[in-house]
Amino acid sequence: MSALDALLAAGRAAHEELMLDTVRLVRPGQPVYDPATGATTTPGPRVLYAGKARTKPVLHSRDAVAGERLVVKHRYEVALPWSALPPGTDRVLPGDQVVVDASPDPRLTGMVLWVESVAESATATAWRISVEDRS
Repeated sequence: MSALDALLAAGRAAHEELMLDTVRLVRPGQPVYDPATGATTTPGPRVLYAGKARTKPVLHSRDAVAGERLVVKHRYEVALPWSALPPGTDRVLPGDQVVVDASPDPRLTGMVLWVESVAESATATAWRISVEDRS
C-alpha cells in the first residue's frame, strides 16, 4: 500500500465517523402511459443507496419562482461513504432525491432533498452530492 493509499484510507475512515445521519438515495418513478388501457401509472421510487451519510448546509440559497409562488432553495452537501455505489450501472442523476430518515438534528429528519450534481474523485474522502431543499 502506497503512502497515498494509506492516507486516503485514514481520511475515508475519519470522514465516515462524521456520518451521523441515515439517508436513502432514491430515483422517483417516471410516469408510464399504457395505450391499451389509457391509464398512466407511476411506479414507486427505486432505492439507489440506504445507509449513513453526513448532511450539511452550504451557505448559499437562492430565490426561485415555482408556478406563481416564490420559494427559497437552500443548498446542502450530502456526503456518503466513498465506497457507496448505486446498484448495477446506475449513476446518480439530477432529479434523484435524498431522503433524510434520521439525524441528530431533528430539523433534518424527514427532509426530501433534490440532487443537483454529483462530485466524483479517486482521491476524495467521501462521495459528495450537491442537493437542494425545494420547500
